[in-house]
Amino acid sequence: MKLTSPVQGRHSRIEIIPLIDIMFFLLASFMMVSLQMNRTQNIKVNLPSATQSRHDFKPDMVNVAVDKNGGVWLEKKQISLPELGAVLSNRFRLDTNLPVYISGDRDTLHGAMADVLETVRGAGVQKVAFTVGANETQNNK
Repeated sequence: MKLTSPVQGRHSRIEIIPLIDIMFFLLASFMMVSLQMNRTQNIKVNLPSATQSRHDFKPDMVNVAVDKNGGVWLEKKQISLPELGAVLSNRFRLDTNLPVYISGDRDTLHGAMADVLETVRGAGVQKVAFTVGANETQNNK
């Protein structure tokens, strides 16, 4: 004897179209969020030196060097931070498109480099870059 159920059986099925829509929405959301992420890492790194760098000092560039003791050098003359700010302010008034290149010794403290960068920005200069020099021991091999 065959008994029938009073509840009619339904065949269930999975609709794939809404699932695809949700996946595309998630993909687009993750892409937009990843473009706006700012990665900051607070780890100690030992950056390699450039082996193919060349010195291209031009008269319209300002090259500032910071030694390992925190001394600031402008055009091979030691200078204090307030003097550097005054010199850069005067040169920036003459040329508002003035590029400044800051280089530091391998053992220079981050705070000394940050002080120089703050002084350069305080003078109004917007084109600031950090230079990487060639490692002399690698070039002699």
